[in-house]
Amino acid sequence: MAGPMALGIVAIQAFNLVDIFFIGLLGTEALAAISFTFPVTFVVISLAMGLGAGLSACLGQALGAGNQQQAALFTSHSLLLALLLVCLLSVLGMLSIDPLFRLLGATEALLVLLHDYMLIWYLTMPLLVLPMVGNSAIRATGDTRTPSVVMTVAGLVNGLLDPLLIFGLGPFPELGIKGAAMASACSWLMASVVGIWLLWRRERLLRWPLLQPGLLFIHWRKLLQVAIPASFTNLLNPLSTAVLMMILAGLGTEVVAAYGAASRIEALMLIAMMALSSVLAPFISQNTGAGQHQRSRRALLQSMRFAVGFQLGVFALLWVLAPWLADAFTDSQEVSRHLTFYLRLVPLGYGLQGCSMLLASALNGLRVSSISLLLNSIRLFGLLLPLAWLGSYWYGETGVFTGILIANILAGIIAATFAWWRFPWKIKQPIN
Repeated sequence: MAGPMALGIVAIQAFNLVDIFFIGLLGTEALAAISFTFPVTFVVISLAMGLGAGLSACLGQALGAGNQQQAALFTSHSLLLALLLVCLLSVLGMLSIDPLFRLLGATEALLVLLHDYMLIWYLTMPLLVLPMVGNSAIRATGDTRTPSVVMTVAGLVNGLLDPLLIFGLGPFPELGIKGAAMASACSWLMASVVGIWLLWRRERLLRWPLLQPGLLFIHWRKLLQVAIPASFTNLLNPLSTAVLMMILAGLGTEVVAAYGAASRIEALMLIAMMALSSVLAPFISQNTGAGQHQRSRRALLQSMRFAVGFQLGVFALLWVLAPWLADAFTDSQEVSRHLTFYLRLVPLGYGLQGCSMLLASALNGLRVSSISLLLNSIRLFGLLLPLAWLGSYWYGETGVFTGILIANILAGIIAATFAWWRFPWKIKQPIN
């Protein structure tokens, strides 16, 4: 199940880089404007991921229990709630474009570009959220290949339309930064149509009429019990990264640059863990719904063992390639030195970091994402940031990077211990 997801994640990251590349050709101001949109877009994506996690967990349990009718009703009600929430956010976003980005520090010149881009982005935002939540429903059935193909094709459509609409190639008008927003909207529209069709015709997971008050609010409550903590869990990571960047900023520009490059390499090195964690939740939810609790437990523990072994192999590879990668990312000897040190130290803990990611996904599959939120909060704000700050105070950048490693190791040990002694935790009954 994780294999197709890994390919889909790679494709999306590649096409995102293509998107940024074409926008960068418009000039520094356009690239800066897009950078200001990242906090807003990440909040929306976190909400969509949280709703997707809630839908996947509840739907998987219902399907595992063989309750197809209730699964279809729950999917329909969940997509309706997602649509209502995102439409509300869309209206609020359009009304707050100028004051919000002024608050974030955008200049008047950038506000013109931001208004052009974000107005289209907010108008078409439902087309982004619906396929993200819908794909989670398809993955809950056990099919990870189709969502990955949809993700890849949507990214390809975006990448092909970008130069046509941004620069006005051939019969297309030259729209500048508006063209980038419209290219994204077209790819989201394609993904939405395909996703809804699959849920309706192939999976039989959409029903009409939707308005059944006796079940509607019950289903919404059960969805949000998982979705709200899962959304906050996603939001904690960029928040902790922002605080970590503040710590690193006090150590010099070269350290910040090295960490920025390391983060991009790290995202590639953890793709296997991201893919595995994304499919572990529906796997566990289906088996839990079917009463196969020991199979769920074995799946988590075997995934953790795989994570440790696989990421140790990645660490060995990075140890050899670190100097070459550092030279490829920078011409500065100082930045290269910091980056090489990071890549030969921090990846040692990737396996145990993967254990934390896998446990969080497994707890979402059991519909106890509040425990996942608690454990992630401990990892980031109880371990990583304090150890990074103490490391910077005592040993500078060496101490920060060592603090990150120690935090990941400790958090991974906590996750593995929790999985061994307490999983599965508070098994909930499938939806009814």
